[in-house]
Amino acid sequence: MRNLTDRIFSSPSRRELLAGLGVAAAGVSLMLPRGARADETPSGEPDAASVLRDPDSGVVGNPQGDIAIVEWFDYNCPYCRRLQPELSQVVYDDGKVRWILKEWPILGPVSVVASRMAIACKYQDKYVQAHDALIGTNSKLTEPRIDELLAAGGIDVDRARRDRDANAAAIDGLLSRNDAQARGLNFNGTPSFIVGKFRVPGVLTMAQFEQVISDARKVKAAQ
Repeated sequence: MRNLTDRIFSSPSRRELLAGLGVAAAGVSLMLPRGARADETPSGEPDAASVLRDPDSGVVGNPQGDIAIVEWFDYNCPYCRRLQPELSQVVYDDGKVRWILKEWPILGPVSVVASRMAIACKYQDKYVQAHDALIGTNSKLTEPRIDELLAAGGIDVDRARRDRDANAAAIDGLLSRNDAQARGLNFNGTPSFIVGKFRVPGVLTMAQFEQVISDARKVKAAQ
């Protein structure tokens, strides 16, 4: 039997996955995301532990959940923003999903600023509030807009800047790991996901996410 890492990351393609879910090709694009793109060569497939158990990654949902959803996202990605409320509802309704958030700022310098500031907010125990504030906007982010959104979300922005500067190496190290993992998994843009054992390079509907979670539990139970 192959080990856990192989089974997690040598999973079906999105086309195979959607076919298994009974999703009509006419109803769902089988192409990679149309938003953010990453053009560099992947650096090698990561191991499961580095993806699922990075202590610096943000976690929402149920931290002890039986199934993990790992999301690579960019705060300026419109598809990430559009998906956020629906996936949040799926995770909330399920109650047993561990949702791991991985900033992958590939849409330009402002995206990097947003990710660094969001991660810095964990030092005042407000990462989730920062994430929700930045991913919940409909407007393109600028540096002044980032500050406005964080302040409106209850963040001490001056402290976040200080924490960002004081912890720059740790923050940039996390972003570098997120980037290497996404490229190693051959993801081409945001949002991209791992759901249990499945790679999902793109957006699914609520019903499709629910089905993938259900199938992931069946795979886990059959081990």
